Amino acid sequence: MAQFVDWDLAAATAGALGKSGPRVSYAEATEVVSELRRLTDEAAGHVADYTGLRSQVVHPPVRVVDRRDWAATNIAGLREVITPLVSRLSGDKRPGPLTEAVGSRLTGVQAGTVLAYLSGRVLGQYEVFSGDPGQLLLVAPNIVEVERKLGADPRDFRLWVCLHEVTHRTQFTAVPWMRAYFLGEVQAFVDASQGGEHLLERLRRGVATLSDAVKDPDSRASVLDIVQTPAQRAVLDRLTALMTLLEGHAEFVMDGVGPQVIPSVESIRAAFNRRRETGNPLEKAIRRLLGVEVKMRQYAEGRKFVHGVVERVGMEGFNKIFGSPLTLPRLDELGDPDAWVARVHGPAGTPTAG
Repeated sequence: MAQFVDWDLAAATAGALGKSGPRVSYAEATEVVSELRRLTDEAAGHVADYTGLRSQVVHPPVRVVDRRDWAATNIAGLREVITPLVSRLSGDKRPGPLTEAVGSRLTGVQAGTVLAYLSGRVLGQYEVFSGDPGQLLLVAPNIVEVERKLGADPRDFRLWVCLHEVTHRTQFTAVPWMRAYFLGEVQAFVDASQGGEHLLERLRRGVATLSDAVKDPDSRASVLDIVQTPAQRAVLDRLTALMTLLEGHAEFVMDGVGPQVIPSVESIRAAFNRRRETGNPLEKAIRRLLGVEVKMRQYAEGRKFVHGVVERVGMEGFNKIFGSPLTLPRLDELGDPDAWVARVHGPAGTPTAG
């Protein structure tokens, strides 16, 4: 089987290039980990009460990690997903040993470079690739670093982050089909390509593009260059609609719960929004290439959609969105809550038979 990425080298590169976290004493670090675990449990209760969604599957407890562990976990997850896909794409065809070794090592260094950069910026993540149903990760040094930069109350900021990330965990554990659906769409994207070897080369170029952007903020290429067929664009539209829904829902929940349990939530939200909107040239380049600018729009557009639906049919009516893949919003419905309500609940905004 062709080796697409030297995963061990990717992990070593991410570990070597990742920046160290903020300076904290051992006692402070221990306290941060303990509080994040406690606040995760507290947030879970708030999210369940506010949304009416409760986990239907057993999930592992939250993992509070450092930057190196975050990168290693994501590399392991990507390896679990990408290796079978590469095997399927390449079939029995295999490049020469030297070509394969050089290509996989180069891609490994490039992937490790990107993950090293991201490891210093991600606050939390619900990681779904490495196992069913997924695992909640909170990156302690990044949370501490951002709360200090914002001048936020530590307890309030940590609970605020937990509300968002626990909502993501709830989405995947209260809706047991969600992970399989997401992974199925990734597989559908691969299946819709025109020629496996061609897609592998485009994927390599996509990784190289991201790596180059970390080193050269003036790079203008885009990872969306790997989208090549109408069928792939259709899959990408479905994935975009899904991610917009999930991010918007998490924003809606954290802003709905926050004022009740976080005294300084308004100042935290204002400061955090300013942080999102600003950044040095390198950060702006990475945002563009990774689609983070699109993700920022997803936060706002998705939250507006969720608010519009809840306003029309209530939280219980909104939760019908998680009934099946067929009740998820289509891309064109995200800007038109009435269209989704009419399709799922009927023209009168009430559930229809069947």
